[in-house]
Amino acid sequence: MIYMLREPVVAGMFYERDAPALKKHISKYIIQKQEKYKSKAVVVPHAGYIYSGRVAGEVYSSIEIPDLIIILGPNHTGAGKPISVMTEGIWRTPFGDVKINEPLANEIIKKCSAASKDDRAHLKEHSVEVQLPFLQYIKKSFSFIPVVLGDYNINNLQIFADALAQIFKEKDVLIVASTDLTHYEDADSAKEKDTLVLKAIEKLDEEEMIKQVEDKDISMCGWMPTYVAIRAAKLLGATKGIIIKYMNSGDVSGDYSQVVGYGGAAII
Repeated sequence: MIYMLREPVVAGMFYERDAPALKKHISKYIIQKQEKYKSKAVVVPHAGYIYSGRVAGEVYSSIEIPDLIIILGPNHTGAGKPISVMTEGIWRTPFGDVKINEPLANEIIKKCSAASKDDRAHLKEHSVEVQLPFLQYIKKSFSFIPVVLGDYNINNLQIFADALAQIFKEKDVLIVASTDLTHYEDADSAKEKDTLVLKAIEKLDEEEMIKQVEDKDISMCGWMPTYVAIRAAKLLGATKGIIIKYMNSGDVSGDYSQVVGYGGAAII
């Protein structure tokens, strides 16, 4: 059988193209923890690893990673459908190939009227791709379902979240919401705004999160994935959010005048 191969598009930019160098880089961010959360979902940033890798690494170090993962990313390119599910193929990274779980991806299309079978949104989108090497570093074998969200219709996001919960209620699945937080404000302003978002995530209050994003004009690129992840995780039995780490790009660059905020959370 011939599978569609999705080549990496930000290897060599967001993370190393060379597997040994990438492994060495990620190893700096992985923390050995004896006790790990059994999470329904996580919130993880998607910037270049030098900036957000510390947050991503601590989140992934803190949870059990199952054999099935749904990665929800925001649509930065504008390509494709509002809720784009890639239903077949293989994604390649420097660590090797990861196969899409075709039966379950197609089940989403079958049972969710708001979702569309679509490859175009995924071909140049980095928000899903950058999660895979971290997952591969920790978990040798898994299948996944990539979803890119660009739908501003809250009702459609609710329909999609509810469908995920229904389809995966009997399965051991992790939902990854890929998002950065405030973009290009000074560090104090970013922290003030991002704290409002993180408090809403901690309370598992997706409606409050959206209200804060709108009222305070918070430039959180992945509010849609986060909204869906919180709603679906609650329907799957999650009862609380745990904020694992927060930092900003200035903590790496030393420039705190224009930062991007990165928050990591587990929803358990």
